[in-house]
Amino acid sequence: MSVELWLIRHGETEWSLDGRHTSWTDIPLTEHGRKRAEELRDYLKDVKFAAVLVSPRQRALETSRIAGFGDVAVVDDGLQEWNYGESEGKTTAQMRKKYGRAWSVWSSEIVGGESVEQVGVRADGVIARAIKAGEEPTSQSRDAGHPEMRRVALFAHAHILRILAARWIGLPAVCGSKFALGTGSVSVLGHERETRVVLRWNRSFEGE
Repeated sequence: MSVELWLIRHGETEWSLDGRHTSWTDIPLTEHGRKRAEELRDYLKDVKFAAVLVSPRQRALETSRIAGFGDVAVVDDGLQEWNYGESEGKTTAQMRKKYGRAWSVWSSEIVGGESVEQVGVRADGVIARAIKAGEEPTSQSRDAGHPEMRRVALFAHAHILRILAARWIGLPAVCGSKFALGTGSVSVLGHERETRVVLRWNRSFEGE
């Protein structure tokens, strides 16, 4: 049986709009973010998921609820965003003003937070739990047209999902830097025969 992971980034927040690093700070969606979540609902309404996992942060929970999965989504702490330590609430420009132009969340020490490798370990755990949830015989439903296929939705945040994508295809966690991901977007990880691949990436609803 094959499992697909559908990665759904939460809608826009005031901090994502400003480019501020947002991990444990629990802030809601903007009105624009809520509208994007409604578009997610329309896009996903005919997709059957065997399981739905969601970050405990309200921006992810709100997105999953508006998208129509609030009653079935299960909180997974592993889907919390990267702990940015002292860069929480700050932009990259602000951090570079302090540490120099070479500073990057991907390559610099995260003072008081998690290393990219630690986030990668969390992502590995989410992948394992998602696969297990998708294979459970009590899961909600299979795709009638593809009974061997199970889909699992993951509602979470940009960096954890980018790192999860890298780990899915066997790359180091830091290679998540190569996967740009917009707010309110949908991406799909799956298989080509036995090989794990990225099937679709960063399907955005902006401008529609």
